[in-house]
Amino acid sequence: MDFSLFLVMLFLGFIGSFFSGLLGIGGAIINYPLLLFIPSILGVAHFTGQEVSAISMFQVFFASLAGVLAYRKKNSGNSSLIHKGLVLYMGISILIGSLIGGMSSKYLSGETINIVYGVLAIIAVVLMLFPSKGKRNDSDNPLDFNKTIAIVSAFLVGIVSGVVGAGGAFILIPIMLTVLRIPTRVTIASSLAIVFISAVGGVIGKLTTGHIPLLSTVFVVVGSLLGAPIGSKISAKIDAKYLRYGLVVLIALTAIKIWSSIL
Repeated sequence: MDFSLFLVMLFLGFIGSFFSGLLGIGGAIINYPLLLFIPSILGVAHFTGQEVSAISMFQVFFASLAGVLAYRKKNSGNSSLIHKGLVLYMGISILIGSLIGGMSSKYLSGETINIVYGVLAIIAVVLMLFPSKGKRNDSDNPLDFNKTIAIVSAFLVGIVSGVVGAGGAFILIPIMLTVLRIPTRVTIASSLAIVFISAVGGVIGKLTTGHIPLLSTVFVVVGSLLGAPIGSKISAKIDAKYLRYGLVVLIALTAIKIWSSIL
């Protein structure tokens, strides 16, 4: 076993899942460019776009699972921030979409997958720059949302996120905030559950492609299991608006990096 590869992949998995728990994302929006560039720069490995998307999907699966469990534990005894109705409607839809996207990714080149990622990152940044139309506080009042928009948007996000190996939260969160008008903390907690369901479909799809570096994937997953719970604990101590601003900055930086490599 290459110890340097172990350390690098462990660290990248930790970073991605830390932001997963902190911001309610699966971590792929952060990990995709990191996995694409950092191992190559350090000389420990060189991954294609298809391999990176496969590693990212497994990372998202375990990071989102750890994040959901941490949120449930944190809110035991209180009304959960994870909205079951929202998760049901969007979860089933995104599961089908991510399964289709994950299976179809084997027919796409690595450059095409990078372009899909870049486009999604730009869309996410634009959506997050619009002021949230949702509730400004996370109350216990019944949550109303447009079920048709929730189902259709989750399905479309599932397809494209399945292609790049993401859970889709980095674009799902802006939709939930600006279109469905879901409170920020409910969005963050619920999106983790939705992303986990999406990752189930994505993982199944990626298993059919055959582009899975086994050892590197295992190292990233180990790091993911460590980072997500820590991120979720810290998020409880940060004002919701700062979480939103942090997400905008992170997505913008990764979008700039990926497009600089494409153009």
